[in-house]
Amino acid sequence: MRILIAEKFEQSGIDGLRRLGCDVAVNADVTTEALPALVKSEDPDILVVRGKKVPEPVFDAGGKLSLVIRAGAGYDTIDVAGASARGIIVANCPGKNSIAVAELAWALILACDRRVPDQVADLRQRKWNKKEYSKAAGLFGRTLGIVGFGQIGREVMKRGKAFGMNVVAWSRSLTPEQTEELEIEYAATPVEIAQRSDVISIHVAATGDTRHLVNRAFCEALRPSAIVINTSRGSVVDEEALAAAVRTKGVRAGLDVFANEPAGPNGEFNDGIVREPGVYGTHHIGASTDQAQQAIAEETVRIVQHLLRTGQVLNAVNVARSTPATNVLTVRMLNRPGVLAHVFYILGQAGINVEEMENVIYEGAMAASAHIQLDDAPNAELLTAIRANPSVISASVSRL
Repeated sequence: MRILIAEKFEQSGIDGLRRLGCDVAVNADVTTEALPALVKSEDPDILVVRGKKVPEPVFDAGGKLSLVIRAGAGYDTIDVAGASARGIIVANCPGKNSIAVAELAWALILACDRRVPDQVADLRQRKWNKKEYSKAAGLFGRTLGIVGFGQIGREVMKRGKAFGMNVVAWSRSLTPEQTEELEIEYAATPVEIAQRSDVISIHVAATGDTRHLVNRAFCEALRPSAIVINTSRGSVVDEEALAAAVRTKGVRAGLDVFANEPAGPNGEFNDGIVREPGVYGTHHIGASTDQAQQAIAEETVRIVQHLLRTGQVLNAVNVARSTPATNVLTVRMLNRPGVLAHVFYILGQAGINVEEMENVIYEGAMAASAHIQLDDAPNAELLTAIRANPSVISASVSRL
């Protein structure tokens, strides 16, 4: 199996893939624009990327390409719809950078509370202004609001408790019962988080539903002098609304991600929000610790190893949760070559599509049972034709 790694990647991960018997090519410097040509020339079975964008032309360029692994959690940089349309699986490495991102979120929280970047800038300009900077509110006993309560949000929660903060959380899947077990408070909406919190940390995936989740209504609900941290994705925050809150309410913001980031690791940065006093930024480096990258490399190797052993892909993000299937055809049969081909031929001639299938082999490998989900029900005549094969023991259909 040939693997192309089109990004900087841990050597331990490269070595691990090679130990699996994979042919590994690495080109960390390829641009997004040049990626389709590289995929065409390398012709990999698997493409591994970190933050690099993978547009639709990449999928057309790869003749053998069947899997794209995002060596990280988010996958909004990959044209998932384009991959799905071509039968290419997209997988990620969720949770492996949780601690790293949580640590950066807390670095930004403390920087905002104590205005650390401003103090450093003054000291480098030989300015001593102790009176100005002796005004921090402090964190103990205040309320930390967490928007998005996956693994990163939970790591942020743990550190908030260690600082003696009260924690309130919101997530689409979070329930009041779960928050009670964790000894934190429940919020029904993101706006409620804004209303109740002194410090807010954002940890949601970039989707159509979360675009500008931190919007005008959210920012108008913020408490004066609140702190807002975003280490998720730039699209989650309406930067114009947040900037207005910074100017009118004294809100401070710590941002690791922005609406307009350079495509590559270096470039000119023109996102105006960082020029607002009280806004502190980092360079989208939440997952960029040695520990996190080592864990992600190990997870990438695990995904490939599982694929080689079972033919199945771990952490696939674009496998359909539901299909147009309306009926299930159950065929008990002798475990012989050509039996399923016979069944599929009959279904195909009738214009009935197979949506999903499971083939169970019984002990001794003499018999099997196929459970075939279909987009229409085969009639009695088709069932008779299926049963005509001498290796078919029985065939029946039921509604899903």
